[in-house]
Formats: sequence, C-alpha cells, structure tokens
Amino acid sequence: MPHFLDMDDDRHYELDDARYVILGVPYDGTSTFVKGADKGPQAILDASDSLELYDIQYQYEAWTAGIHTDHHDYDLRTPETMVQSVYNRMRHFLELGKRPVLIGGEHSVSVGAIRAMAERNPDLTVLQIDAHADLRDSYHDSPYNHACVMRRAQECARVVQVGIRNVCTDEMHNVVPENMFYAHLIHNQEDWMEKALGRLTDNVYITVDLDGFDPSILPATGTPLPGGLQWYPTLSFLQKVFENRNVVGFDVVELCPQPDNKVSDVLAATLVYKMITMWEMY
Repeated sequence: MPHFLDMDDDRHYELDDARYVILGVPYDGTSTFVKGADKGPQAILDASDSLELYDIQYQYEAWTAGIHTDHHDYDLRTPETMVQSVYNRMRHFLELGKRPVLIGGEHSVSVGAIRAMAERNPDLTVLQIDAHADLRDSYHDSPYNHACVMRRAQECARVVQVGIRNVCTDEMHNVVPENMFYAHLIHNQEDWMEKALGRLTDNVYITVDLDGFDPSILPATGTPLPGGLQWYPTLSFLQKVFENRNVVGFDVVELCPQPDNKVSDVLAATLVYKMITMWEMY
C-alpha cells in the first residue's frame, strides 16, 4: 500500500515526526446498494499521488507537518470486531498525540473512531456531512450497519447533521430538529453556516460521507442522491468550523471507486488534503 501523497522524499512519512496519521479501513460488510467501499482507501491513496503539494488558497504545504500512513490489518470479520479494531487503533494514535484522519470504507468504520474521540472529549460534537440521516437503531439485524452510524454517535456525543436529504419514518423520532440542516432548506441560503456553527460545542469531530456531495461532482459512492452539496460552499463551511472550533479528528468515507472514472477518487483525496491544510492553518 502506498503512502498518502506518495513522494520520492519519504522523510515526512515517519511516524515519530508526523503530526497526522492516515488510517485506511477497507470495510464494506454492511452496505446495501452499490458495493465497493472497501476499495475506497486504496483509491484515495492512489489519487493523492496526482495532487500538487502547495495549496494556492492557503499558500502552504501541509505535508511539511508530517503525514504518516498507517498500514494496519483491521479485524474485519464482523461489524462488531471492525468497530472494536478501529476504536483500539484510534486510541493508540490519540495516546501518541497524533491527529488522526480516517478514510473508508463504508460509514460504519466511523463508529469506533467516534467512540475513542468521545472518551477524550466529553463535550464532543460529531459534525456529519451526508445525504442520509443514518439514525436507525438497527438495520439488517445489526446496530453497526452503515445506516446506524449517527444513532451510535448520539449515544456518546451531540450530532449536527448537514446536507441530509433522505430520512426514513423510523428515524424521525431520533432527529434533533435544531441540529438538522436538510439540503433543501439550506440550498441558496446565506445564514445556514452560522446557524450550524452555533450548534457545535468547542470540540468537533467531522465525518464526511461522500454522498453528501451532489453526484454531479462525485458519482462514485454507494448510495448517491441528487440535490447534494457543491464543492466551494462545503469548503467554506469547513473552513468556518476549523477556524472557530477545535477539530479533534475527521474521516472521509463511502467512496466506491469506478475503474474508468477517477474524478471521485481525486475529489476525495483533495478533500482529505484540504482538510489537513485547514487543520494546520487554524
């Protein structure tokens, strides 16, 4: 497996000197529509090789802070063992004082990471960018299905949801209206970002399900839906979060790479690097 931002000069990959650690979890055990999220981490790593290291917006090269790619074998036999395995690995790097970046894999990989973060940050908010609420108590006989991720997050943190455009009836009793920013209500609105920011506590973990973006710019995901977020407004919102809150970690999940179309892979890799850059700047 290559490194994130593979380069000839590999000094910035060494764990001891790296501020950031990329954790790739190739899990796709509970997805229910388009399969292939287990190929997502590798596709993001591969696409990162196409990125320029200098960010023209921030005039900064985030790689100089050190970005280590963790090559760990997770226990992927069941959703339960996967969640525990991710939790253990996330705790390990938090104890080392690293800034963890999780790449998936289906959205269920976030559960273990969120639990580890909540233990260290009792006032944690999980900021979710997504097309789906993911608030089912259980789905297909598993509480760790990808459709249950935010319900599990609610058990240990506040959850603020942005870009949502698909909720089932059973999930509605778990929706917290003041923390829900539906895509159709924020479309072309100017004040939603400040309102969402106001719902965040001081410490924030960001989870980005790539189907939160509109499929016109990111088609390669397991459950695409029309009406999603666009690139620059999303970056503007994320910048506000990094600038005004203490981001403790983030993940980017649900890439289902398409062999003949690398657009989505590059967007995902660019997003990961852009968020690391924001973390450095603020």
